Amino acid sequence: MSYEVTASRRRPQRFEDLIGQDFVSATLQKSIASGKIAHAYLFSGPRGCGKTTSARILAKALNCDNGPNPTPCGECLHCREITKGVNLDVIEIDGASNTSVNDVRQIKDEVLFPPNSSRYKIYIIDEVHMLSTNAFNALLKTIEEPPPYVVFIFATTELHKVPATIKSRCQQFNFRLVPVELLKTALAEAAEETGIKADDEALYWIARQGNGSVRDSYTLFDQVAAFSDGHITFDKIRDKLGLTGFDQINSLVEFCAEKNPQKALSFLDEILESGVSIEQFIVDSADYFRNLLFIKSGITKESLLGQNPGRFSAKVLSSWGSDKIEHALEIMFQLFRDIRYSLDPRSELELAVARMCWLTDYVSSEEMRQAFNLAKSVIGRGGTIPLPDTGTANAAAWQEKKTPEITPPPIQPGAEETPLRETPQEEPAKEENFRRITDIRELPEALADFFMNSKTMLSAIFSQTSDWVKQNGEISFSVEKPLQYNQMESEKSTIQEAVSRLLGENISLSIKIKQPDNNEEEQQAVPEQVEAVRSLFKGTILPA
Repeated sequence: MSYEVTASRRRPQRFEDLIGQDFVSATLQKSIASGKIAHAYLFSGPRGCGKTTSARILAKALNCDNGPNPTPCGECLHCREITKGVNLDVIEIDGASNTSVNDVRQIKDEVLFPPNSSRYKIYIIDEVHMLSTNAFNALLKTIEEPPPYVVFIFATTELHKVPATIKSRCQQFNFRLVPVELLKTALAEAAEETGIKADDEALYWIARQGNGSVRDSYTLFDQVAAFSDGHITFDKIRDKLGLTGFDQINSLVEFCAEKNPQKALSFLDEILESGVSIEQFIVDSADYFRNLLFIKSGITKESLLGQNPGRFSAKVLSSWGSDKIEHALEIMFQLFRDIRYSLDPRSELELAVARMCWLTDYVSSEEMRQAFNLAKSVIGRGGTIPLPDTGTANAAAWQEKKTPEITPPPIQPGAEETPLRETPQEEPAKEENFRRITDIRELPEALADFFMNSKTMLSAIFSQTSDWVKQNGEISFSVEKPLQYNQMESEKSTIQEAVSRLLGENISLSIKIKQPDNNEEEQQAVPEQVEAVRSLFKGTILPA
């Protein structure tokens, strides 16, 4: 016997045998069982999903000697003739090569004659979207009111090209892409039928490459089986088809995670020298980073990853977070777009690998936001807090820590009430939180807490003031720098009101600039909170 490809050998002969099209099968079977046969059907969907096959099964179900029957017997003369494609009453037309009005006119003339020996005369027009506009218009009347013994079945992969006037006259069925699990099961059955051993990893790869198409998966299966010598493995597929080995990508990305561009670029050269194309390497690398992103999200389904989750490098998973892996995936996507117009695609690839070697130091926008919020918190406290490493999982927890709010006390009896200026964000003061200041030494800290929510910069300056003296209803203090002095003078009235409220008496205010002491060192120590911010952002403090 002559060789028959798997896609033809395993073509379904019943609705029950269709893979992944349960809605179509159930609907057509129930329609046939209830005798509600439409005069026109429109099957649409991706290639290789069973549109033409379903049309032939429907033709057999309608013309079976035991029918109309939801499940054709497959043994009667009509079923066997339709299976072989020689039945005179089931006419298959290629819409791509019969696009003119004359072809449609021939159909209009033929429908006037009843079927030769069958119950229905059935026209199956494949790729119906290829018909010309005039041909569609000529077919409208025939489709709308055909003789009772005529059934039209249209199949198309581009539904949007079919005129709305045709769609409205047909029952529409949308075929879906077949899930990877179902394709893998079908491939395993095909391998068992032919006596070929096949590893699950290899079958999952073939199913994923089929992109939901049964016919594409079977075609690739035949190609792989031809060079596998009776045992299909992923290693054989990789070697024969020029794919990048999974272990090779693992090793390369580990070098990148270690920030070792020398080893990474040398290893990349070995991969390309083995015959792997640049385009294929980019595709395989993008798929690798996609799977890493799934694992980081807690997804370990083998049919989705195409690999056992345990094969992915633990070193890469621990070194890179989701944001860094996502950035690596974006690099591969952009690289695939760029090499189409590149003068030197290999240099583009080497540059991308070199960039990934420094991906460990990549700071995402989310990490920057957390760092800014943390810095704001440090400055607002007027003190220091332990700082986490940038990018660690604890950054968000540190960000949520806040200093308890301190509200100003109420005016004491007999004192003149001088209301403070309020900001829209401030809530009314609560008397139960009032802490009266009796010791002048506590005043700087109390003022820093008082202005922490409304005037952050002013609050920070109070921690650097000195020489607080109260004498004859006046309080004086000193600041170290002219910039601080100017800030204090611009807010002098507000500070005076706050001091009066905290002390419970009317107080005047005197602000001075501290004169440098000749005995002091010229270089003053940097405040701890400023040093914390400088360390966080890896910056440099410039002299005033």
